[in-house]
Amino acid sequence: MYSTRCHQTDERVITMAANKKYLSSLVLLVIILTNCSSVGTERYFGEHDSNQIPHLRKQGSATQMVVNSEPYLVLAGELHNSSSSSLEYMKPIWPKLKQMNLNTVLVVVSWDMIEPEEGNFDFTILDGLIKEARVHDLHLVILWFGSWKNGISHYTPYWVKKDLERFPRVRIKNGKNIEVLSTFSKANLKADARAFAALMRHIRKTDSQKHTVIMIQVQNEVGILGDSRDRSVTANAAFAKEVPPELMQYLQKHRDNSLPELKEVWSATGYKKSGTWTEVFGTGIKTDEIFMAWNYAGYINKIAETGKAEYPLPMYVNAWIIQPYDKVPGDYPSGGPQAHMHDIWRAGAPNIDILAPDIYLPNFAEICEMYSRSENPLFIPESRAGTHGAANAFLAFGKYNAICYSPFGIDSRIIDSENGPIPRAYHVLSQLAPLILEHQGKDSITGVVLNKQNPSENLRMGDYTLEVGLRRQRWSTAVPASGYCMIIMIEPDEFVVAGSDIQITFFANTPGPEIVGLASVYEGKYIDGRWIPGRKLNGDAIMLNYHLDQMAAENRPGSVLRLQGDGPVIRRVKLYRF
Repeated sequence: MYSTRCHQTDERVITMAANKKYLSSLVLLVIILTNCSSVGTERYFGEHDSNQIPHLRKQGSATQMVVNSEPYLVLAGELHNSSSSSLEYMKPIWPKLKQMNLNTVLVVVSWDMIEPEEGNFDFTILDGLIKEARVHDLHLVILWFGSWKNGISHYTPYWVKKDLERFPRVRIKNGKNIEVLSTFSKANLKADARAFAALMRHIRKTDSQKHTVIMIQVQNEVGILGDSRDRSVTANAAFAKEVPPELMQYLQKHRDNSLPELKEVWSATGYKKSGTWTEVFGTGIKTDEIFMAWNYAGYINKIAETGKAEYPLPMYVNAWIIQPYDKVPGDYPSGGPQAHMHDIWRAGAPNIDILAPDIYLPNFAEICEMYSRSENPLFIPESRAGTHGAANAFLAFGKYNAICYSPFGIDSRIIDSENGPIPRAYHVLSQLAPLILEHQGKDSITGVVLNKQNPSENLRMGDYTLEVGLRRQRWSTAVPASGYCMIIMIEPDEFVVAGSDIQITFFANTPGPEIVGLASVYEGKYIDGRWIPGRKLNGDAIMLNYHLDQMAAENRPGSVLRLQGDGPVIRRVKLYRF
């Protein structure tokens, strides 16, 4: 819990009271100190200031990040795992990150970094990271590498690594221990939770007024590799017991809206309400995975709970996505927050706000769908950069109400820190951020990514159907390999469209004149949320087909909204009908 000391006492009031010059000031001091001893977050921040802590909020069907009382679109990049361990290494990187149009950096703070000796904490590097982030007007998301990183216990301090008896490891089916701390050890949990609480306490003491740190990742891609479950003596004893009543009560309460993957396993036993793990979920590796998911979720939930008691920033866990060559749990980290385990994680880890995917696979949209189920907010802490990454960012923010997009290894992408695909995409997204945040969670925003296998999509927005296709010129049938865009309907007949290598034809889907024309098309930009128009585009810039008889027969005007391939660019279009 919070200390009862107040860190926001008015020094002027103290001086006046101490000098006994002003009785009213003394009374005010008493009131301040009394308020500082109240229960909950208000102990440090007061009712007003507690609302300033970075937090999540709902807007329609979307969940958004709020920083300094304003919605915040997280245009991020994640550093390589070892980069943040050296302030000297990071010195030339910070200005490049700012040049790339990031507003947030995901940085590792590891257990061995802050507690090299048991009970002695050193936050020198963390303080340096926060300082440099402030200098360059960047926010931070802290990645806590405690008990696990990519399922393995590489970032634990030496005093943990060397003490196998006090800090036991996972045992797999061949009888060998692996370099993975066991979730069934109270000592493991206690030591990690104590360090994490110290981390959050320090962030609160040093950053609760500046809000440089806005979110925390608790562990990294957890789960067991090499087997479907822990087979240590303690783990086997837990597996032989009945499923905890807390889990069964949650599953029964949410049975009707549980995910199909859980229903498939649970229904095979007739939705049993109690029994051992095998009695409730059957025999096999799926049950092993559910068992481990419950125990990982409970372990991490306790760590998050301890940390939030110190400073309640939003917290998420990230998932190692199942790869095409992964056949069974253990090929990928068994028990992690993969999409098919979300029911178990929600039951076991209520202090975790988001279950986040690390997406490197090409089926980006499918994975976004999977991780957006059951109102799970979409936060993408690791993904691709390049042209594909730029397209993914537009799709994630526009179609899936994403809070964050973040290419991994961003510090190795700083050679062209201004003209690369991600810097250019973030330049446009940062301009559009107020508009995106205004429309997320509503039916007035979407995103599209196209390629030669999927060269067009039709979608409905308001009174119009939009035929979105890969860009082409009227004298050529050639199209680019890919294209993407975000579409925001700002008025019933007016749209803002941003993207690259895309063209759009509008069709009416309500009674009235049949053909939709382009009343006006402007290029331009947004500055501080205000539209600054550039050229008004017409003639060759919008015309595609002069066979007007053929076009009219198809209810087409012959003109299109076209976004060229040197983008992304922003266009604002107003429609009319004839």
